[in-house]
Amino acid sequence: MGQDLRNYTPDDESYWASTGKGIANRNLWISIPSLLCGFAVWLYWGIITVQMINLGFAFEQSQLFTLTAIAGLAGATLRIPSTFFIRIAGGRNTIVFTTALLIIPAVLTGFALTNPDTPLWQFQVLAFLSGIGGGNFSSSMSNISFFFPKKIQGYALGMNAGLGNFGVTTMQIVIPLVMTFGLFGGESMTLQNTSGTFFARIPAGSETYIQNAGFVWLLALVPLVIIGWFGMNNIRDEHVSPNIPNPFGAFGIITGMLLIGFATSVLGIWLMLPGVEGGMPSSGLGLSKWLVLPIVIALTVLGLKLIPGAVGQNLSRQYKIFGNKHTWAMTVIYTMTFGSFIGYSAALALTIKVVFGFQHIEIDGIMTHDTANPDGPSALMFAWMGPFIGALIRPIGGMMADKLGGARVTQWISIVMVASALGVAYFIQAAYASATPQDFFLPFLILFLILFAATGIGNGSTFRTIAVAFNKEQAGPVLGWTAAVAAYGAFIIPQIFGEQMSAGTPEYALYGFAAFYVLCIAINWWFYLRPNAYIKNP
Repeated sequence: MGQDLRNYTPDDESYWASTGKGIANRNLWISIPSLLCGFAVWLYWGIITVQMINLGFAFEQSQLFTLTAIAGLAGATLRIPSTFFIRIAGGRNTIVFTTALLIIPAVLTGFALTNPDTPLWQFQVLAFLSGIGGGNFSSSMSNISFFFPKKIQGYALGMNAGLGNFGVTTMQIVIPLVMTFGLFGGESMTLQNTSGTFFARIPAGSETYIQNAGFVWLLALVPLVIIGWFGMNNIRDEHVSPNIPNPFGAFGIITGMLLIGFATSVLGIWLMLPGVEGGMPSSGLGLSKWLVLPIVIALTVLGLKLIPGAVGQNLSRQYKIFGNKHTWAMTVIYTMTFGSFIGYSAALALTIKVVFGFQHIEIDGIMTHDTANPDGPSALMFAWMGPFIGALIRPIGGMMADKLGGARVTQWISIVMVASALGVAYFIQAAYASATPQDFFLPFLILFLILFAATGIGNGSTFRTIAVAFNKEQAGPVLGWTAAVAAYGAFIIPQIFGEQMSAGTPEYALYGFAAFYVLCIAINWWFYLRPNAYIKNP
């Protein structure tokens, strides 16, 4: 328990049966709740911002969308350094330390929410810090890939990612519930608009404790840090973590690499977002996100490469994945599945609130979207369903891919994603032009749940493809890299929804996503399904 492992050979069937299976499962079942908390802290802004509207915090809807977007950008960018932590710092050291770091944004967010006059820039800083939880996915997936034999990689990675992604659903259920009573003390606030939990509406005038949205995660994070320290392992074999320093040295390396990711994230936001009163300073450039995101990714990769000494040398070895064409194909395909899942998870609650929580009526010949809809559904009652289904079905996608082939399963679900996205576009267009948008909520929700289910199955199938298409040294970093790029969905999708709602055309967002899915269908077919494919149905 807790010791470093050498000569760990899970593909040796006798070793796996006698020793490896128990070690792997122990590390997996500590990794899952740690990753769950990472997702929860990363994406809790999607629920917190809805409650901030309900409590009358003095921010515009567009400003609140920036909090989910900032957390998304930071979390995605931090996945780039996190991709390479395992070889440099060790699996146990990485998971324990990055889980402990989540305590910082959780505590500070709790304190910031106790005061409705907290300025926007402080919430934006906290959204940046919560990105640590998003970064943890890449290191977690890379770490678990080394513990299991190739023949069950789809299952193992699907379990880690799928149940870890339950952090989104867990957060969406737990936060509304814990805000209903004074679990951690402090002053309550009075709801100005109707709120809810996953099973009931809460009327305006009720008391709520929004600060619990941050504080509640301490109940899990502190025990997990202790359990991880004593229960997880570093694998010291050549293809995993052969030359790691002592734990404190490893923690220092991780901190330095994370700071590079934070710096490039700040630069990206500074280049993109216009200035808002009380918000972070703006460059005034207002550059397109499609230009800035490649710059952020490239600067992060370059900044890590410039680290001197053994760290830079280790990264040079791992950077060989960028010379493999399958790295780039799987980056695009994985962005379709996980990028959609995480982006929709971040945006769904606020989208339900903005589209169905208000009446869309003409006043003096101008279409308005700010009249409260007394018959609108509670976003907090329904937003958890999509991430729940997407996470729950992910291990099933991995097991299907183990039997049928990853590329084949991915192709099937891609077609479903195109059809579902177009259906959601139709009903969201109708709702956003109606004085009674609730009339369109049921078909909107059903199609969105189908879309979430498809992303979950596809997520599991792409894990299988990566595990088969790459050798055992490259598979872990590739998993981390593709997850890093895909995680920008948590930034891009809320941003696009916010922009298109401001323009009065939210359906255009779904049209764009559907077009991207069609491109992914073509790439998946060309690389893995056509006659004479590079690798046939991995």
